[in-house]
Amino acid sequence: MTTRRNFLRNSGLTMAGLAIAGSGKVLASTVNGISYVSKRPAPEKRNFTSVAVEKAIQQTKAKLKDPKLAWMFENCFPNTLDTTVEFGTKNGKPDTFVITGDIHAMWLRDSTAQVWPYLPMANDDKELKSLLAGVIHRQSQCVLLDPYANAFNKELVPGEWMSDKTDMKNGLHERKWEIDSLCYTVRLAYQYWKTTGDKSVFDADWQKAAAAILETFTVQQRKDGLGPYKFERETTRQLDTLSNGGYGRPLKPVGLINSSFRPSDDAATYGFLIPSNLFAVVSLRQLAEISTKVTGDTSFAKKCVALADEVNAAIQKYAVVEHKKYGKVFAFEVDGFGNATFMDDANVPSLLGLPYLGCVEKNDPIYQNTRKLVWSDDNPYFFKGKAGEGIGGPHVGYDMVWPMSIIMRAMTSSDDKEIAWCVKTLRNTDAETGFMHETFHKDDPKNFTRSWFAWANTLFGELILKLVKEGKENLLDV
Repeated sequence: MTTRRNFLRNSGLTMAGLAIAGSGKVLASTVNGISYVSKRPAPEKRNFTSVAVEKAIQQTKAKLKDPKLAWMFENCFPNTLDTTVEFGTKNGKPDTFVITGDIHAMWLRDSTAQVWPYLPMANDDKELKSLLAGVIHRQSQCVLLDPYANAFNKELVPGEWMSDKTDMKNGLHERKWEIDSLCYTVRLAYQYWKTTGDKSVFDADWQKAAAAILETFTVQQRKDGLGPYKFERETTRQLDTLSNGGYGRPLKPVGLINSSFRPSDDAATYGFLIPSNLFAVVSLRQLAEISTKVTGDTSFAKKCVALADEVNAAIQKYAVVEHKKYGKVFAFEVDGFGNATFMDDANVPSLLGLPYLGCVEKNDPIYQNTRKLVWSDDNPYFFKGKAGEGIGGPHVGYDMVWPMSIIMRAMTSSDDKEIAWCVKTLRNTDAETGFMHETFHKDDPKNFTRSWFAWANTLFGELILKLVKEGKENLLDV
């Protein structure tokens, strides 16, 4: 069996780079006796090639003075297209299945995050635009199959976790209810429309999926009972199952939305997961805009706005907490009874990554207080060692830093010195593989998990491209 915990450990060549670029056209640079050979698959072995993406790679590499950073960017940025997309057509529409890397299943969250950095190039590449539309169509079908599931198989066949005590059905890989799964589907469709002007993705199936999203969010406020979703798994791992017959710890209905699991696929301590609730507010407002300006369903739009307003008001009332050291901060989770957790988990949505998702402004005082808290030893999942520092989480455990947290720190920073530190740390903790990993040990980057993790790879490429576009190449001269 493969799961998100059966990681591909560091051993020889990574699966993400089984073949180097170019039959007889190996791309390499040698500096101080070190040769940086591209670890991309040979062109004929890549899953998808985008002219616009290839152009961006070459233009960006030309502006990077550090040869290792240029090498890492070339390996990482196209990793999703090179190795994880399965593009075709279904029912006369583009259809794109996106695996995470070392697990042949499509997470709604990961698939959006993996293709997100390519959106700005969609208008320059018709095939890329079609591939992105295919992800949206595929996600709509996933939501229609089951809005409570987090990960799906390519075909309607039994999945790995059919023995879980929940409403498993053919086509589901895993059925962990996570608010952000649905939020990410809205995020991709909304930004695709804003970027390309293409309204065709908002077809009848998409509108049915949007209705299912609103209904699921509403039901999971638990105002009318616990709702239909419950989940139990026979496991020795505490965070892979829910207590109380599969419903989790008690929650007081206060307007917030329950998320049984976190973006890490770990069970929540208190079900009102605040980063995901803030993300839901953004998604609901995006649904309302689409419904008003594209589909013309103003009644649905009003319902979305009303729920967004209610959730946002509840966040301000129950999740903005006075911390004895940092002042007003966002709690990570609350239960409506007055209990709260003060921590952060590296997986996005995280408290650290709120501005990246458009949930708050960078200079928001509550966010800034929260940012100080989560990037400190007052966060139980902040780890600092000889190799680097950053936020981890219980999914992998003690002393393991997620590069994603370092990338997100840079993405949400206005401090050039801080950004430069992040880039340098990312550069120096790849274990000389040329790729990002899920985690690395705070004292030893060669002790890492997941050698093929496309989300982290593409997100790293997004950061480098962002800094170049902002004219901050000096921060990349590490």
